Amino acid sequence: MKTAVITGAGSGIGQAVALRLAEEKHHIVILDFDTEAGGKTADTIKAAGGSAECLACDVSNTESVAKAFEQISEVHILVNNAGIAAIGNVETCSPEELDKIYGVNVKGIYHCLHYAIPKMLSTGEGAIVNLASIASKVGIQDRFAYSMSKGAALSMTLSVARDYVDKNIRCNCVCPARVHTPFVDGYLEKNYPEDELAEMFSKLSEYQPIGRMGKPEEIAELIAFLTSDKAGFITGSAYDIDGGVTLLR
Repeated sequence: MKTAVITGAGSGIGQAVALRLAEEKHHIVILDFDTEAGGKTADTIKAAGGSAECLACDVSNTESVAKAFEQISEVHILVNNAGIAAIGNVETCSPEELDKIYGVNVKGIYHCLHYAIPKMLSTGEGAIVNLASIASKVGIQDRFAYSMSKGAALSMTLSVARDYVDKNIRCNCVCPARVHTPFVDGYLEKNYPEDELAEMFSKLSEYQPIGRMGKPEEIAELIAFLTSDKAGFITGSAYDIDGGVTLLR
């Protein structure tokens, strides 16, 4: 049984990834700041006959990540999913907001790579998937800090893939467009009156030329492939899963 470590799996894409990788009979280790949400995902996996646990972890904090990985004996798969969003351009982005985005979306990936890769070297194999974004590749209006962080996710993917290509450790990233998660619903409810929600949901959906947002399960299916032995010849790649957004750019 392989051990798959997934950050931020209490909801959305991370939760879908945890549930999907559990179907591959992996032991799932969820690292989540929200242990209640992460614990519910682990309980769902165990109720279905799988193996899972949730460890408290703030990916932006070095000591927190180090402590979490001290409790994990082996790591075969790592999915760096935890992330936060920010809206605004370089003028409206405050230094504090930039630091917060950097701490979670960039340093969080670094921390998990830093502590997981030695364990992968010990086990003799590793498959890593980082959650990047179409923002890694195209300019998106009013997403300065977020785009910065996702560009870094792509760059770190390439760097790790190159450094460990001869160590049986593969590293790839996925670049989704907008995915329908609880975050999207919360964003709409927070920023728009009830009578505008349906219209704004349609606008967010139509941004993707295919006419809808992605589903967390669709992202999870791609990640399941990239972390499997079937993808053994793939490393250093960034996979668009975007409903045609980059196709028409």
